[in-house]
Amino acid sequence: MIIRKAKQRVANSKPVVLIAEELSPATMEALGPDFEVRHCNGADRGELLAALAAGVDAVLIRSATKMDAEAIAAAKGLKVIARAGVGLDNVEIPAATAAGVMVVNAPTSNIVSAAELAITLLLASARFVSPAHAALRAGKWARSKYTGAEIFEKTLGIVGFGRIGQLVAARMQAFGMNVVAYDPYLAPARAAQLDVRLVDLDELLRVSDFITIHLPKTKETANLIGEEALKKVKPTVRIINAARGGVLDETALYNALKEGRVAGAGLDVFATEPCTDSPLFELDNVVATPHLGASTDEAQERAGIAVAVSVRKALAGELVPDAVNVKGGAIHEEIRPSLPLVEKMAQLATTMGGELPASMSVYVRGDISEYDSTILATSALKGALIAVGSEDVTYVNAPGLAAERGMTSTVTTDPESPLYRSMISLHAALPNGKTVVVDGTLMGIRKVEKIIAIDKFDLDLPPTANLLFLRYGDRPGVVGTVGSVLGKAGINIGGMQVSRNEEGGEALMAITVDSPLSSALVASVQKETGADFVRSVTLVS
Repeated sequence: MIIRKAKQRVANSKPVVLIAEELSPATMEALGPDFEVRHCNGADRGELLAALAAGVDAVLIRSATKMDAEAIAAAKGLKVIARAGVGLDNVEIPAATAAGVMVVNAPTSNIVSAAELAITLLLASARFVSPAHAALRAGKWARSKYTGAEIFEKTLGIVGFGRIGQLVAARMQAFGMNVVAYDPYLAPARAAQLDVRLVDLDELLRVSDFITIHLPKTKETANLIGEEALKKVKPTVRIINAARGGVLDETALYNALKEGRVAGAGLDVFATEPCTDSPLFELDNVVATPHLGASTDEAQERAGIAVAVSVRKALAGELVPDAVNVKGGAIHEEIRPSLPLVEKMAQLATTMGGELPASMSVYVRGDISEYDSTILATSALKGALIAVGSEDVTYVNAPGLAAERGMTSTVTTDPESPLYRSMISLHAALPNGKTVVVDGTLMGIRKVEKIIAIDKFDLDLPPTANLLFLRYGDRPGVVGTVGSVLGKAGINIGGMQVSRNEEGGEALMAITVDSPLSSALVASVQKETGADFVRSVTLVS
């Protein structure tokens, strides 16, 4: 029997959540009463490190707190870094992953706010709102100086047609604009559904009257709109960047504006922030804001609530859809209930096999095979590692821990499932050359977990916490003997099933019991029954 060690928190203590920056009251409400909440000034490095070293389970931050390798190493026991917003420039994700710390953000919290600000900058640039306002405040009535441009029937070019770009397109189409977009990763059919024509970047630059940028900054996108690109645009074009600084080359933009090759610009982000001194700010045809894309009450509240919910899920041991450093990406709702099932199947296969598998193959069959189920490979790794006593195993560090032990897992899908609408089969290949096969499914509308076979012995077994398995030659009296031994030991049987390959052949007995079984009791069962194989299994949820 595999012996499992388990860490236990001091009785009655609550998980500690560190709030390192000011968050909305709704964030605290979403966290609820189940946590000990501490506060610190995350921008103060010494204060942050001291607060982390005091022991925390989760830390909630915005953009001013730097969670780098030093901070992560200081936070022993840290499980979650939650960024109440989208950008993760201030989180060292590789260091977090190596430490098994889940990193979550709120990727959709500010998309409406960001889209609305981009539109605000576009309209303000088109009508010289900023300089006209400044002139009026200075006592000047400069109507003739600030003649702008209409946007009706003009062409808007959107660089990066993701969620924010699509929101901008829908809103500007209501203004009567024609929209083209550049996005090498988007299917043309999706753009066509939105009445937007996908074009290459050169054509977008050539035909657009207004250009909005909605791209992250990467090696590929750095200075994408630079000197060469700005030679291809109309001299009447106005360019808006409310996405990330550094995608638009600020020096090249300044030169184009000064030389009359670009008519105007609206900027919310800059290559270096905070930015309070730029030659662009001297130009009347530039309207600028200090990175206000997510700065609305609604966006801050959505972000805070989203990460608070993610923290609750993560500290409860659930997988979080917005975790950025978990292999498998977004998890479909039809796949999510299978995660704990596969974990238990892997625990069962590993314990039945008596050692850590060398590899595991997860076969997803039937209706659920149409969804992305790659995350189930990580579920299998996590379950196997838990079964051999690995501590603090998470969806974040399970792949790395498995790789250190030379264990791999794969997922294969098959739309055919003759007996069930959907089922999963886990094949655990052991180092000794043997294989343990565990089949499972989710039954009914409530998705009840069931083990339906082990090594081709049919079962209808709920994967409860404590199980006992016997494999033996089919003969009378074994059931009674097992019941007698367990009864004398004060072990209550919840359920018992016997499956056999043929009358008088080999049989598998599966028993659910109400409490764990000692190794001495397991040995007694084997001695009294003469079974070839007896194994107790304790499943960790």
